[in-house]
Amino acid sequence: MCNWLNCNEITVTLQPQLNTNHVNIEKLCILRLSAIGDVCHAAALVERLQRQAPHIQITWVIGKLEYLLVKDIPNINFIVFDKKAGKQAYQDLQSALTHETFDALFVMQVAFRANWAARLIKAKVKVGFDWARSKELHWLFANKRIATQPQAHVLEGFMAFADAIGIPSSESVAWSIPIPADDWQWAKQRCDELGEFAVISPAASKAERNWLPERYAAIADYLSSKGLKVVLCGGPGPLDKHFGEQISQLTHNISDNLIGHTSLKQMLGVLKCAKLVIAPDTGPAHMATTVGTDVIGLYAHSNPLRTGPYNNLADVVSVYEQSITQQTGKPWQNLPWGTRAKGPDLMALITVEQVSLKIDQVLARACA
Repeated sequence: MCNWLNCNEITVTLQPQLNTNHVNIEKLCILRLSAIGDVCHAAALVERLQRQAPHIQITWVIGKLEYLLVKDIPNINFIVFDKKAGKQAYQDLQSALTHETFDALFVMQVAFRANWAARLIKAKVKVGFDWARSKELHWLFANKRIATQPQAHVLEGFMAFADAIGIPSSESVAWSIPIPADDWQWAKQRCDELGEFAVISPAASKAERNWLPERYAAIADYLSSKGLKVVLCGGPGPLDKHFGEQISQLTHNISDNLIGHTSLKQMLGVLKCAKLVIAPDTGPAHMATTVGTDVIGLYAHSNPLRTGPYNNLADVVSVYEQSITQQTGKPWQNLPWGTRAKGPDLMALITVEQVSLKIDQVLARACA
């Protein structure tokens, strides 16, 4: 083995398209509230901004949970938007930015909650998504749009915001999400006790995106046969915990069940130490990407070329293409980008053999 987030009235002023080439961007606000995976993509944009235009002062309006993951990125003024606070969250945001006017605002989320928050942020230029991605009245809250991007990954869509204000591109996509010393020490000690291991993060936010527990158990057995210990990771929610318990009851090859027992930073440390990560379309898959760990993503409902783990798109095990073709009678290339397949049982189309083969390929590449 080798050594690797109640409004009653809306008043919107429509403004003409602005040419940001004539705007000196010194103060920038990023609005991306959720979710964990998308915040990981946004962190790559932040890395590019800080590397290519370090003079820009960045403020990031972000969700409460997601803030816990990226809060240690240096030289960022974070404003936490707690969606569970309802109307109070908007009042708090308005109060925090009363005396602020930004040169540019990136409205990087089309959900109406985020669009309404954008209305409260004063900026000379408000950059939003192109027309094709402007859902939930998103277009009302921006006066400039990013370039149209047919069939772009979500991360590439975020990078287009930097393009829109003339920030030079980087040679490669990179992340810099610090892990505090205490969290890293906790994770490192746990990982050192295990030796070489793989992580299974089995639970997505929606049950239909989850693979079958008995198949995860079979994969745990297969990983063990390859000389790897197996660790379960995930959030503290009841779905995550129940799923982990089911898997643990079906195999003796779970060396550590950390589901619900780590902070986001501790989990990031564990993912960094892992040989590989196996997960459906869920936050830890993208977290693993930010620390350079190989990810085998399991996809059925969404196109992995749009939402898959960015550095491991070739390592995805996907039945999306066959599912969407069966449901629509058309290949995904002939459908609107982002069209989802529907059904509670699509993940069952992924076989243990497909995932085992992908494990062999990823491990062989790592040892080459």
